Amino acid sequence: QVQVVESGGGLVQAGGSLRLTCTASGRSFSRYTVGWFRQAPGNERAFVAAISRSNTTYYANSVKGRVTISRENTRNTVYLQMNSLKPEDTAVYSCAAMDAYCSTTGCRDRRLYNYWGQGTQVTVSS
Repeated sequence: QVQVVESGGGLVQAGGSLRLTCTASGRSFSRYTVGWFRQAPGNERAFVAAISRSNTTYYANSVKGRVTISRENTRNTVYLQMNSLKPEDTAVYSCAAMDAYCSTTGCRDRRLYNYWGQGTQVTVSS
């Protein structure tokens, strides 16, 4: 079992950048697929990005080219670097992990993730 904790959220102006961090407890972190999801008020939780066991990355179309997901297994950490932020990126961002391989579709499916953090607020002002 693994526990994940997010950090790095905050208030930023449009066009700015933030780096979110997801830190996991437990061993064998390298075997987990890790994803980032976000939820804005009144909306469902939506996929943002994911990184698989083999370091394959997946991005939502809405963030592609502005967001980079990476992992540092020796630190049990996954990063989400977000650039050129827009007001519509405002949401609670949550990190999630699954102890499994995932397909291109599966990595984007929040229902397949077993372990979730509490989330971190990102607010982008115009």
